[in-house]
Amino acid sequence: MGLFGQPRLIKMAKKRERLEVIRDILKATKEKRNIKPTRLLYASNLSPQMFKEYVDELVEKKFINIDVVSDKKTFSLTKKGFEFLNEYKVLERFVESFGL
Repeated sequence: MGLFGQPRLIKMAKKRERLEVIRDILKATKEKRNIKPTRLLYASNLSPQMFKEYVDELVEKKFINIDVVSDKKTFSLTKKGFEFLNEYKVLERFVESFGL
């Protein structure tokens, strides 16, 4: 409810949770196969500093690979990254089944 007991008409933008950010990075990597760092940064909608922190963690935990060909860096999804996205879909369906 807004001021004076009236219904609120404007919905505030929700801050993405950590797992949603990870999902977004992995989905962009999956969709583009070998995605360049700048494209992935734009797709993730993060600051460069936050992007680096997330990507470093995802590489360290083997969700994505860094591939270098002719001095050009790209990212690709690993089997573990694919498995995460599949399980995340299951979780989303579960939550939606309860209307949340």
